[in-house]
Amino acid sequence: MGDLAVTRTLVLRFADVGIATYVSLRVVGEPKRSLTWVLEEPQLEAIAAALDPSLPDPVGGESAAQAIERAVTTGAFATPDTELELARLLGSQLLGLEGWKLLADCVDSPRPVLFVTPSPRLGQVPWGQLAMPGRDGFRLMELADVLMSVPPNIVHAPRRRGAWQDRAERPPVLLLDPRIPGQRPDSALGSVLGRPSPQTPLSRHFGELVADRAVLPAVADPVELFRRTDTDRRRLAEMCAQDPSRLLYVGHASAADGDAGYADRAALHLAEDRPLTAGEMIAAQLPIPPRVALLACASGGDYRFDEAAGLVAAMILGGAQTVTATLWSLPTTAGFGQFSPVGAAADPMAEIVSGVDLAHRDDEAARAVNRWQRAQMRRWRDGDLTASPLYWGALATFAVDGAR
Repeated sequence: MGDLAVTRTLVLRFADVGIATYVSLRVVGEPKRSLTWVLEEPQLEAIAAALDPSLPDPVGGESAAQAIERAVTTGAFATPDTELELARLLGSQLLGLEGWKLLADCVDSPRPVLFVTPSPRLGQVPWGQLAMPGRDGFRLMELADVLMSVPPNIVHAPRRRGAWQDRAERPPVLLLDPRIPGQRPDSALGSVLGRPSPQTPLSRHFGELVADRAVLPAVADPVELFRRTDTDRRRLAEMCAQDPSRLLYVGHASAADGDAGYADRAALHLAEDRPLTAGEMIAAQLPIPPRVALLACASGGDYRFDEAAGLVAAMILGGAQTVTATLWSLPTTAGFGQFSPVGAAADPMAEIVSGVDLAHRDDEAARAVNRWQRAQMRRWRDGDLTASPLYWGALATFAVDGAR
């Protein structure tokens, strides 16, 4: 804990004003080093034109399968060279030389923490991936641990308070690929992780927790954690009322319609017909453990709305201090295996689940997620196509109350 007191903290904020976006970068406690600049409309259009076609979210009437095929085979995240080109474009357009210089000047041990507050137009930018201009192309995540700020209206709202230190030894709630009624395994709301089996990497990963009877729901075999039919909103509330240490959800989320402008319509799909919306969770004051991971379609999309009161906000208002979510849809295990050149040799969906699960067991969960992302990025940079940035790049970790 002693290192935390000397960790340098930086804050990067974006605000849309008319057709421009205003940016500030400051070092906490060193006001004279603050920078401000403006992103003009051509820069914002260039960012969208480069990033949007790279993501596995349907556009222009695409089906979900077509969007995954495009992202995996021809999008910027398909090869290390094209991904680096995108990362450099984002880095040069969003930060500029002065911003990168200030960040580089603040590199220290322990690694500084950078809190990012995007504007709605930049709500899906993978900040940690941004590359510094120049031959070396250092990534932002290599200069700092990149975390997402939580909007002030959520931080200062009446909310539950939960402390990891008080619950670290409690069992986690694991909601792994709940079976949605009436959905075939290969349908749009079907299986995310594939057929459960004792031999899968995730069954082996969770085996130790199950052997210790240290999970909710209580099961005798790790296979019983997957594709359950009883994990509805009532069961979720019952498990959260038992003061668990954390919550890990892997499944489907419905992103709120950006045109409608209501972030609270974002929802998690449980083992019931009607999805559980962020607004319903907030209204019900659902108790939430101090750490939450939501590995589901665009579960971290709060900042895409003027009122950022989506799934992340619902978790924090319910008591979470650290929330790791995704900025875009994650290809399912089957979807990635179908279109990726590495085929069934890779299961990056299982890797992201086990990686985030282990990170959220760490004393400093948010930093641990960053460490996992850096490790995956280096594998990818070295040519390992099984470490796809469609997964590690999608993660965004939100933190409040000094959580790191």
